Amino acid sequence: MGANDNSIVTVTVDGTELEGELLVPDDATGLVLFAHGSGSSRHSPRNNFVAERVRARGVGTLLFDLLTEAEDRTYETRFDIPLLTDRLVGATQWVRSRDDTADLNVGYFGSSTGSAAALRAAARPETDVAAVVSRGGRVDMAEDVLDRVAAATLFIVGGNDHPVLEWNEEAYELLAGEKSLEVIEGASHLFEEPGALESVADHAGEWFAEKLL
Repeated sequence: MGANDNSIVTVTVDGTELEGELLVPDDATGLVLFAHGSGSSRHSPRNNFVAERVRARGVGTLLFDLLTEAEDRTYETRFDIPLLTDRLVGATQWVRSRDDTADLNVGYFGSSTGSAAALRAAARPETDVAAVVSRGGRVDMAEDVLDRVAAATLFIVGGNDHPVLEWNEEAYELLAGEKSLEVIEGASHLFEEPGALESVADHAGEWFAEKLL
C-alpha cells in the first residue's frame, strides 16, 4: 500500500461495523491506532494533523470511530471507557488479521478520554502494543491498570491545562515501564496556541518512529 493511498475501511468488532481510514507508508514498521476523545471522530482535525506527521516518519495510521453514529448520540456512551477499550482491543485484533498489517508493530495514540481507553487496552496482554502516546489525556481514568502497561508510554500535556496536568503527573508515577512526560508550556487542553499542536505532533511522531521499529 503506497503512502498516498486513501483507504477507507470498515473495522468489525464483535459484529459492530466502525468506519475508519487506514494509511500505511511503504516500508512501514509500525501502525498507530488513534483513540479520539468524547464527542470527536476519525475526522478530528487535530488527530488528522498528528497522523500526517506520524506517517511522514514512516509509520502507518488507522483513524476510526470507536462508536457508531447512533452510539455517539448518547452522552453516557461517550464516557463508557470499558466499551471504548473493548473496541480498541478489537480493532487491534482486526489489524493483526489483515495480510497488509499483520506484521506491523502496533502503537496507540489517545486523546482526552481516548487516552484512558488506550492505556486500558495497552494493559491487556492480548494487545501486545509497543508504544502509547497520550495527548491531554484523562489518564486518571486508567490509574488502576497503569502498573500493567509495558508499552513505552509518552504523556503530552499543555502547561496551562492545570487539572489534566496534575492528573498526568500523578498517573505518570504509577507507570511501571519506559515512560516520558512532555509539558508544552503555554498550551491549553486543545493545544490551539500557535505551534502547540505542531509540538505535540513532532513529539508523538518521534516517539512512534523510535519505539515501533
